[in-house]
Amino acid sequence: MNYHITHTTKYMYSEAVPVCHNLVHLAPRTLPNQVPDKFRLLIHPEPYSVSYGKDYFGNDVSYFSIYQTHRGLTVTATSDVAVSAAPEVVPDDTAPWEQVAAQLKTDRAVEVLDAYQYVFDSSSIQRFPELAEYVKPSFPAGRPILAGVIDLTARIYNDFTYDPRATTVHTPIREVFEQRHGVCQDFAHLQIGCLRSIGLAARYVSGYLRTEPPPGKPRLVGSDASHAWLAVYCGEAGWVGIDPTNNVLASTDHITIGWGREYNDVCPIQGIIIGGGEHRMSVEVDVVPPEVTS
Repeated sequence: MNYHITHTTKYMYSEAVPVCHNLVHLAPRTLPNQVPDKFRLLIHPEPYSVSYGKDYFGNDVSYFSIYQTHRGLTVTATSDVAVSAAPEVVPDDTAPWEQVAAQLKTDRAVEVLDAYQYVFDSSSIQRFPELAEYVKPSFPAGRPILAGVIDLTARIYNDFTYDPRATTVHTPIREVFEQRHGVCQDFAHLQIGCLRSIGLAARYVSGYLRTEPPPGKPRLVGSDASHAWLAVYCGEAGWVGIDPTNNVLASTDHITIGWGREYNDVCPIQGIIIGGGEHRMSVEVDVVPPEVTS
């Protein structure tokens, strides 16, 4: 599946900003089943400098600085990306979850050591006893790990309500767990916390999800949004992506920007400004097959 992506973020400030420095995660990541092309970053006002690199997790990042006084900032990222189906993993053929948890503690192979860092708490994902209790029904002794992950995903999907007014990017997962409401970021954080509480490795994935309009209705330009899901290390089966917001395995509808321990590692735009007073932000994302735009 080929996609053309446009992601526009606008900031409006109540007071002038003379200086800002920003770090951007907006370029799709190169993966075996995902090939990005023609990434472009448009910034207004024109930045003093723009540079590109990789972060600790291997994600593509952009850096820019503006040294002219401004009352607004617009960042538009455009990219083309081709996504193909990942190799199918049969859930009941994956290793028992206890075996994978034990492997993470003892195996010193490079790929396992890399996965092991995603077993521990991070600033936004702090484990607590109730998470371990919640996860238990999905992981009885000897259950294949991916079968357990799929069961847990379905339970989160059924037990929690999608509500964009219920949380902010700073809401702790304990509050999400207690109020049973949240958004895709919250559900990804929650499921990661559950899996880490039983010694499994799970990482946060940031990207986009192609959305389909209701039958007979046209697509609404800008109706898509940034999305979040998670990937779980399943031993010999490798990393498998799963989306608790929609109760599905990650597919060709999911476009990956990057991953980390949590949202803060792959926030689309973060930075430092001088001045500015109060500010308002708006985001528009459009994810369409190229033939729709032609």
